[in-house]
Order: sequence, then structure tokens, then C-alpha cells
Amino acid sequence: MAATKDPRPCSIADALALVGEKYSLLVLREVCLGNGRFDQLVRNIGAPRDILATRLRRLVDAGILTKRAYSERPQRFEYRPTQAGLELEPVLMTLMAWGDRHLRHDEDRPMVIEHVCGSELVPVVTCRACGDPVHHEDLTAHPQVPGWTVAGPSAA
Repeated sequence: MAATKDPRPCSIADALALVGEKYSLLVLREVCLGNGRFDQLVRNIGAPRDILATRLRRLVDAGILTKRAYSERPQRFEYRPTQAGLELEPVLMTLMAWGDRHLRHDEDRPMVIEHVCGSELVPVVTCRACGDPVHHEDLTAHPQVPGWTVAGPSAA
């Protein structure tokens, strides 16, 4: 089957168009950890400087990060997460937990995140209405865009 010129309208695709670029989520990881200066980001991420500068500019333009000068001579900036950026932190924590379980098999984890309660954070997605953990078999998709079904575009 040929690819359609108009793929499924999707908030996941929209989000990935912004934060799915190589290094973007790693920038957000570092900024959320408090490492918002350019040289810290270069060192901790390992991204080429020009690509990192492009990612930072895009994340600032999108309202995910803010940029603030901390030195005038030479001019230097640090980056901090906005509210929108902080709302992506649970995504990072969930990705980290998935990587720990499926790629590292819970051995030799490079970082552990502690919750304010003093326990290690193990993120769980829950339903806001009932508080129950979310499992694949409990979900039903309801496409909201006219002309689309779960299986794809409806017949014209």
C-alpha cells in the first residue's frame, strides 16, 4: 500500500516533530537536572555545538525552554525549562524507566531519581478520573478527525 500524502492527524506526531529530533530530549533532561549552560550541555550530551545551538533555538522558540544571560562579557546564556518543558519531565522519567527495564534489565542503571517522599521514583501512568494504572487492554481509541477511523482514513 502506498503512503498517503496526508498521514493521520496525531498529537504524538506533532510533539515528535518538535522534541523527537536527535538530542532534543537529552537537552531537556540536562536542563531539568539543572545543567542549562551551553558548555555543560555540550559536555553532558555529546552533541556537536552547531546542532546543539539549533536544538536550543528551536526549543526556546517553541516555548519549552527560556534563555537567560548570565554573563555579559563574554556573552553567555543558560537555559531553563518553562512550564511546558516541565510538563515533559514525566515523559523523560517514563522513558528512563523503560530503558532501565528493557535495555539495561535493571542492572547498572546510570541514574536513579528520588521522589520527595524519599523513595526511588518508579513512574506509573494512571487515569486522572479513577486513579487506576493504565494498561493497553483497558484503552479504546476514538478518532476525532472527520474522515479517520482507528484503522486509517475512511472510504470517500
